[in-house]
Amino acid sequence: MSKSNFTRRGLLKTGAVAGAGLAVPTVFDGSVWAGSHSGYRNAPQGDTVTFGFNVPQSGPYADEGADELRAYKLAVEHLNGEGDGGCLSTFSSQALNGAGVLGKKVAYVTGDTQTKSDAARASAKSMIEKDGAIMITGGSSSGVAIAVQGLCQEAGVVFMAGLTHSNDTTGKDKKANGFRHFFNGYMSGAALAPVLKGAYGSDRRAYHLTADYTWGWTQQESIQAATEAVGWQTVNNVLTPLATTDFSSYIAPVLNSGADVLVLNHYGGNMVNSLTNAVQFGLRDKMVNGKQFEIVVPLYSELMAKGAGANIEGVYGSTNWSWTLQDAGTKAFVKSFGTKYGFPPSNAAQTVYAQTLLYADAAERAGTFNPCGIAEALEDFNFDGLGNGPTFYRGSDHQCFKDVLVMQGKTDPANEYDALEIVEVTPRAQVEYAVDHPMFAGGDLGSCNPGA
Repeated sequence: MSKSNFTRRGLLKTGAVAGAGLAVPTVFDGSVWAGSHSGYRNAPQGDTVTFGFNVPQSGPYADEGADELRAYKLAVEHLNGEGDGGCLSTFSSQALNGAGVLGKKVAYVTGDTQTKSDAARASAKSMIEKDGAIMITGGSSSGVAIAVQGLCQEAGVVFMAGLTHSNDTTGKDKKANGFRHFFNGYMSGAALAPVLKGAYGSDRRAYHLTADYTWGWTQQESIQAATEAVGWQTVNNVLTPLATTDFSSYIAPVLNSGADVLVLNHYGGNMVNSLTNAVQFGLRDKMVNGKQFEIVVPLYSELMAKGAGANIEGVYGSTNWSWTLQDAGTKAFVKSFGTKYGFPPSNAAQTVYAQTLLYADAAERAGTFNPCGIAEALEDFNFDGLGNGPTFYRGSDHQCFKDVLVMQGKTDPANEYDALEIVEVTPRAQVEYAVDHPMFAGGDLGSCNPGA
């Protein structure tokens, strides 16, 4: 667990470290922080508290950013007692009641990350310094998330990461002021590899195309290690610039490589374009090494599946959540989102909605907006009712652990939002790892910075 700049009290340890590096839950006594309304950055002085929503409103991940912003606005409505309340009634904590947070109405400002780290940092800096944002949340690119997480650590505000899948976010680049609800590349590999072996066998040769930044690198490393562990060979790994829109020149060499599987470590519009190019080149109609050629997309989203259309049929991948789940939290969120916007939410939308409620809930339980009080309330926190089933926010790296979904493109979807189906719910135990796992080594969580 991270150590704040304040004396830690009110925490009752209930046991020692248990399997896979996961700590036994901590009982949190919020009275420690009650009344701590000063001595930290942007302490709210009036009757409102300001959240900063920093999402890609332009760039290759703009579709994900738009859906995130929809979910953020819905979360604010629910926190302020508007709409049907969404997951406030299903969330296991029950600290939130629609009366704002700590008696203050939630206000928000927005920024455009442009899917660029420099732009994202500038946007977050403006929200903190000019708008008085006490918490920054957002993302859709892990490069952006890591950059903004570092800025928030320096500035002394909490960063509730949105869609960020790189191992590095809670690995070598983890920060005490940063928290991630979304899963990561390691978890995708651990969930997918057994399913891929069952579907395609253990004698496979994989060719990887990989987005050339932190997410692509760690996603590729994860899926390569997981598939090689079940017998696959890796033929090649070719890095592609994030700004690429036509992947034809990268697809052509695959035909003569001897590979019989193409792994697309791409996301958002990149994945839609690279998959479309691969299908146009006829890869899925080829027989190679006596086997049907296959394509794998390790990280899926409903928005990507919608954009890819029929090209997604039969393609395996993983997601953090699906609107088709039948638990109470998912049903509540899907109903609220669908009523407001007219279509189901993406897994990007769900994770940012959950992060917003988790931050607000931590403030209520801690009795303060002090970042160090928020951190202690979130660390080693077990919760349920937000759509992912039982979830654990590990204190040692601020990573959430929960079940992972393996998905496959449907062959006969009912509509454009029905393109993916769940083929396996991978239990949390299968995707857990120790905090010192080699893929997450390096870096230091450090101390909470209250910014004052």
